[in-house]
Amino acid sequence: MTETYQLEVKSEQGRLDKFIAAQIATLSRTRIKELIQDKQILVNNKLEKVSYKVQNGDQISVTVPALKPLAVTPENIPLDIVYEDQDVIVVNKPQGMVVHPAAGHPDHTLVNALLYHTKDLADSPEGFRPGIVHRIDKDTSGLLMIAKNANARESLEDQLAHKTNKRQYLAIVHGNFSENSGVIDAPIGRNHYNRKKMAVVENGKDAVTHFTVLEQFKDYSLIRCQLETGRTHQIRVHLSYIGHPVAGDPLYGPHHTLEGHGQFLHAQVLGFSQPSSGKWLEFQVDPPQIFLERLSELRETK
Repeated sequence: MTETYQLEVKSEQGRLDKFIAAQIATLSRTRIKELIQDKQILVNNKLEKVSYKVQNGDQISVTVPALKPLAVTPENIPLDIVYEDQDVIVVNKPQGMVVHPAAGHPDHTLVNALLYHTKDLADSPEGFRPGIVHRIDKDTSGLLMIAKNANARESLEDQLAHKTNKRQYLAIVHGNFSENSGVIDAPIGRNHYNRKKMAVVENGKDAVTHFTVLEQFKDYSLIRCQLETGRTHQIRVHLSYIGHPVAGDPLYGPHHTLEGHGQFLHAQVLGFSQPSSGKWLEFQVDPPQIFLERLSELRETK
């Protein structure tokens, strides 16, 4: 059911989203931002930005459309749950699993499996990705944090936005490095010639990836990447951009590469503050077997 609220600013000051969140306890700031983008929130009958500073006498209209019904079905798919409490689930996603339903992947996703595991997942406006606050690609393995309620979702998304969490990846890449570490600071946007791909483009969104070289082999290297931002395909695009594409990457890498099931990229370390207690939580998982096997083979030819 659609709900409508009429709010008046009396003595309060500050950002529009913070003011509304304080007045309507059921709305997270993330949801408020979405409503503003959807033109469901008006200030004095005008559209304003999230950062608008409210003033005494402002009349604010908030329309909250009913959430779309969940369009996914629970499926009994095994999950590798690394950690779970009342707010969050940390999952080690296998290579080959899509995170949430989308065109071409209507089922057998991580979300289908999560819905079978628990009914406690934070709502999503779209309905098809409950609990999901960040994603990794289908053929990237590793750690994901899942929100079980609205407050947890807001906290985790806020940590992502303010870069206070920790996300480290292992990657086997083409070529060798002359440096031990580096920073790739290059904006990412949609590829102008292929809409299925991302690229470093002049008008793209800020994207920063830190990398450290761990081992070097004949024609390949093992590196650790740490995300400062979280753009679509960020690590894959950035490493291809500097001439070291991820081995096995079908979109951004060469045809002649390591044999596997897609890119050799693994989300190894995930750290964040627990949404309720603020306690720092950090987890680490080993790469999948095929990653370890190819790594062993490369070491033998070193």
